[in-house]
Amino acid sequence: MMAREPSVAAAERARPSVRPHSALAWWIACRPKTLSAAAVPVAVGSAVAYRLGGFAWWPALAALVGALLLQIGSNFANDVFDFEKGADTQARLGPERAVQAGLISPRSMRLGMGAVFGLALLVGVYLSLLAGPIIVLIGLVSIASAILYTGGPYPLGYHGLGDVFVLIFFGFVAVCGTAFVQLRALPTLAIWSSIPVGCLATAILVVNNVRDRDTDVVANKRTLAVRFGTRAGQYEYLLLLVFAYLVPVFLLVRADLGVTGMLPWLSLPWAIVLARRVFRDRGPLLNRSLVGTAKLLLLFGVLFTLGICLGAGDP
Repeated sequence: MMAREPSVAAAERARPSVRPHSALAWWIACRPKTLSAAAVPVAVGSAVAYRLGGFAWWPALAALVGALLLQIGSNFANDVFDFEKGADTQARLGPERAVQAGLISPRSMRLGMGAVFGLALLVGVYLSLLAGPIIVLIGLVSIASAILYTGGPYPLGYHGLGDVFVLIFFGFVAVCGTAFVQLRALPTLAIWSSIPVGCLATAILVVNNVRDRDTDVVANKRTLAVRFGTRAGQYEYLLLLVFAYLVPVFLLVRADLGVTGMLPWLSLPWAIVLARRVFRDRGPLLNRSLVGTAKLLLLFGVLFTLGICLGAGDP
């Protein structure tokens, strides 16, 4: 499907106070509300390093900067590729997209995407000096996956593979990679701790896919919600929440964490509220569940980070 070129008039209708290609337009394109999905894995991975006696400030900060850059670059890629494939139109139910709204041209967005990924690669080079060339390889694979999520001849997000992509890269790769650059090893605790983070990050995508099911059908975007129906997407969301909250219990039983590792359960009431909304709401009403799930990831991540760190002196 050929996408139309966005116009300045479209930008003015969507957000009259924002000038196209302004700093505010680029900030909107960064989608700051999604950045917790990049920060939380780094916090949890750093907490694992702290618990095991290997926390290091500079690698941790570099990992955070790199993760944020990868998230922003991925947002830029999704923005331009979804527009060009016809998934982002005036019928869009979700938050505003910069290219679709005419705030940034497709060409400028591609240039911005390249610049951000280039900076992320530089951070990866620094981390590779500390932890070996495997870090650059991980960075290159992450960049390629971020582009191929909605771009290329076989976009992952358009063939029902987006959920797997998010689970792997926002869970295992981000948490374990952060722990690895500080510990120079991959502890079992980092692997298990990556599961709830990846599950909640994937849950954000699931809400998005449930909300956009009808428009994704028109755009031939074959998400799991499109393939198996809205109800399947709702149950997927519930299952992801269940797995996220079971992992701290599992780590307590295994004695990998003490009772402080159960701190994430303080966020369970909010998770229950969100699950009920996802099963009840439709269309634009799911935007509040989308934002709410991102906040749940942040709250769970903060509590999980504290729980791992506070038990650092446990036998």
